[in-house]
Amino acid sequence: MKHKFTQAVLWLTLAEIIYSLSGYVVHALTGRLLGPAEYGRYGLVITLTTMLIVLVGNGIPTAMSKYLSSVSEKSPEQIYGIRRSAFFLQLTFIGSLTILFYLAAPLFAWILGDPSLTPLLQLSSLVIPTFAAASFNLYFFVGLHFFRVQAGLKILRSLSRVAFIGGLALTSGTWGAVTGNILAPLMVFLVGLAIEPWLMRRYFPQAVERKHSSPRFPWRDILAHAWPLTLFLLFYELILTVDLFLVKILLADDHLTGLYNAAVTVGRIPYYLFYALALALLPTIAKSEAEQNQGETKILLTKSFRLMLFFLVPLVTLLALYARETLNLFYGSAYLEATLPMAILSIGVGCLTVFYVFTFALNGAGLLRFPLVLAMAGLALGLALNLTLIPLYGLVGGALAVTITSSLLMIGILIKVTTHFNLDFPWRSVSLSLLGAALIFTVSLVLPAGSLFILSSALLGSLYLGFLYLTKVITEKDIVPILRIFSKKKIISN
Repeated sequence: MKHKFTQAVLWLTLAEIIYSLSGYVVHALTGRLLGPAEYGRYGLVITLTTMLIVLVGNGIPTAMSKYLSSVSEKSPEQIYGIRRSAFFLQLTFIGSLTILFYLAAPLFAWILGDPSLTPLLQLSSLVIPTFAAASFNLYFFVGLHFFRVQAGLKILRSLSRVAFIGGLALTSGTWGAVTGNILAPLMVFLVGLAIEPWLMRRYFPQAVERKHSSPRFPWRDILAHAWPLTLFLLFYELILTVDLFLVKILLADDHLTGLYNAAVTVGRIPYYLFYALALALLPTIAKSEAEQNQGETKILLTKSFRLMLFFLVPLVTLLALYARETLNLFYGSAYLEATLPMAILSIGVGCLTVFYVFTFALNGAGLLRFPLVLAMAGLALGLALNLTLIPLYGLVGGALAVTITSSLLMIGILIKVTTHFNLDFPWRSVSLSLLGAALIFTVSLVLPAGSLFILSSALLGSLYLGFLYLTKVITEKDIVPILRIFSKKKIISN
């Protein structure tokens, strides 16, 4: 059930790929069924609600996951004590947030310049408790290193949201799509709740024996760890989404908002996929740091960086190259005006993904002050750039603001990680990966696009990985964990 780090990341990434694909099926369906204007309204409502959940809803579960990882092997009797304290805090914050959001819906609609959004925002307040409940279960399993279970629940959620959001959008329009966002995470939470007793009896019987008498974990300790993370997530999510809200406010056009929401949604593919890396990195580094194993921490960080070189760089490059074709695949020709903004955004989101992943690495080591300050500065810069560039360049201005801000954040976090953990920055690997990106860009000029862009993308991705293998950036040791997933035979590595 428990996996080595690289295999855990691969399992979680596989689940994230399926989850992301399901999300884009949902967005394609809602975008086509609702049209750009209604899709823009739907995107604003769900983006705002989801942003608030991530801000408040993930801070406490993430802190819980960190503490669970540090005690799961040595002191399993503390597991339920930690969860009880975290649940108490989560219930208090999420319940309060749900009520406040419902009451503040008219204010949010007024800020967005569209009072007709009020009823939709009030309905979407119910997304907050169901989404938070599903996330709480997810982080509980991750903290105990049940990565396959988490991956399975993620796949279930993928299927659920296609069924609920897509189906209800077809029958009930925007209102149905919002309702689907309530029901999908609720189902995942209930399934997780049902399988948890069996898992715990099998793998942590000591914890089950002490379930009701588990020593009470200080809730202040969880809160002390959660509040800086919650603040970080606040600034991070605003960096990630403020451009969409400012497009709506400054341009006051639902059609343009819908186009930009499409560009943002597709451009965030790298972030959604590499969220799995951040998810696995936090508890794993927390465990190595608790054991004062600095060598293991360095290995984990090096592996994480290499995974991003292998997959993030070509993914971002291909998204930028085939932005038009990707938008047409998911949304149809009505959204092609968003091609250039999406190409720019994909680069920015790639940089922001690096920032996010290594922030979670620092969080696992108990270091969040620097990323928090960096995120605050990034938000200030992003706001200034958006307010300046959107009136001048429209959707392209919003995309440029995100990309400039994200590039600086990525550089800042890489400097901090390499200096704090005393890592040797892999200049050769980075240079060759950028050269590989330039290579596939050049070759793409002679390959067919249009309906064949998926085949061309696969060929270019293979070319990139082959180039890294020939230049010995990728080694056989990097391939072994992948082979283990697809083979039951024991593979021995040096």
